[in-house]
Amino acid sequence: MKRVLTALVLFPLVTYVVLWSPPWSVLTVTTAVALLCFYEYSGIAAAYQAGKLGPLGYGAGLLILVLRGDGYVVLVVVAVALIALSLALGADDLRAGIVRAAFLLLGVVYVFGCWRFAPLLGEQSQAGRYWLLYALVLNWIGDIGAYYVGRALGRHKLAPIVSPGKSWEGSAASLGASLIFGFFFLHWTIPAVPPAVAVALTAVANVAGQFGDLCESALKRGAGVKDSGTLLPGHGGWLDRVDSTLFTLPVVYLYVASLR
Repeated sequence: MKRVLTALVLFPLVTYVVLWSPPWSVLTVTTAVALLCFYEYSGIAAAYQAGKLGPLGYGAGLLILVLRGDGYVVLVVVAVALIALSLALGADDLRAGIVRAAFLLLGVVYVFGCWRFAPLLGEQSQAGRYWLLYALVLNWIGDIGAYYVGRALGRHKLAPIVSPGKSWEGSAASLGASLIFGFFFLHWTIPAVPPAVAVALTAVANVAGQFGDLCESALKRGAGVKDSGTLLPGHGGWLDRVDSTLFTLPVVYLYVASLR
């Protein structure tokens, strides 16, 4: 029940911010959520004895979100890699220092790199805001289908080592629920998208999102933690809630960018 109530609170808030709030608010909210996600990711990294990731990750992440030139973003990522490796040289335990550097670079790209596509979608036009809402809600709808169908009918484990609770039945339900949502949402909001494209894009985005969910589960299982945080009742942390979205956003952006 907590899971459903949390979703009922978040959905109208997300819809308002994406569709009707001032243009700057999309970047502001994205930045806030990205910082929370990186904070939770840093906690997972600490469980690997990598230590808290510190201000370099937050600062680089903020630059990735606000800079608009792709060349600058690449420069930030390269700088993080070089600085993190250089800092590792001063560690008493070189093995731990290199692990910390790897986690730092991965976290900056994984969290802030993926969230970068949200404002890039949402700040362009009203159609862009519809695309952003589509990318955000797509796998949330799929998660609901997977959760209830998986609990009721799940028999065949999808990834027993990474996430024992997930089943192939739940995965299929996630895909089906996302396809229904994606087809009708795009038909009503962006009718220029051909039905076949809407179905294909939704299928690819949902599968990407399911991989995102499994990848975050693998990070947590390796760290020996159940949830990334406790801020969202029934869901865990913000990273738990948006793990699939992080993988979906680049897929949707890639399609939208191909139309320009």
